[in-house]
Amino acid sequence: MQLSEYARRLDDELDTAAYADVDASANGVQIGPDDAEVERVAFAVDAAQATIEAAGEADADVLVVHHGISWGGFDRLTGSTYDRVEALIERDLALYVSHLPLDGHADLGNAAGVAGAVGLDDREPFGGIGPVTIGTIGGLDAPRSAESIREALDDFEGQPDGEASPTRVLDFGPDEIERVAVVTGSGVDWLDEAVEAGADALITGEGKGKAYHEAREAGITVFLAGHYATETFGVRSLKSLSAEWGLETEYVSHPTGL
Repeated sequence: MQLSEYARRLDDELDTAAYADVDASANGVQIGPDDAEVERVAFAVDAAQATIEAAGEADADVLVVHHGISWGGFDRLTGSTYDRVEALIERDLALYVSHLPLDGHADLGNAAGVAGAVGLDDREPFGGIGPVTIGTIGGLDAPRSAESIREALDDFEGQPDGEASPTRVLDFGPDEIERVAVVTGSGVDWLDEAVEAGADALITGEGKGKAYHEAREAGITVFLAGHYATETFGVRSLKSLSAEWGLETEYVSHPTGL
């Protein structure tokens, strides 16, 4: 199929237009001609030299990522941005990006993937940003300890050397955790919303200094499982979806440990 058709299908599935006014990322096709033919697609969390080179080696026609290279446009095409654009063009490789739409999608999204991995049921949208949401909240089948949840999170892909990703835990919530909110990546700004929603814990990727005291004073546990580690789920879901559409697919793993 043509790149324009492939992008349209992804945009429709992810409701990309709904996030246009709240996302700094230029979601959709960032690099590539609309009439390019797409037969093989590579998927990665980040558009970086390493993932672009790997996608080229896989003979992909388009690279689909969560973190692209255009955040509000380019003032100048120089430095690492130029290098990445040049690498894409040299390899005749298009770039499709989905940032917040891929965080918040109820089935394909990063938060949905994390929630499924830790066993959250009866999930609802969570993590409001303007008119949309970027996370999810739900309950566990049975109460679990913070250590039990940490062990599940440590199994996520995250470390450059392939080892389990070490999850940091701000263990200020109840001994038995039942209701959990999830906002992947950098999501501690939704800690207050998690408290208001009755969550015993918030799972996110990375923290900020203020989160320690805020969590302690609110009596909620916060799991910091890694920005990269919590955001592999969305692109892998799109890989499966693209395979259903008859395309050849390749997942490019390049963990950052962060």
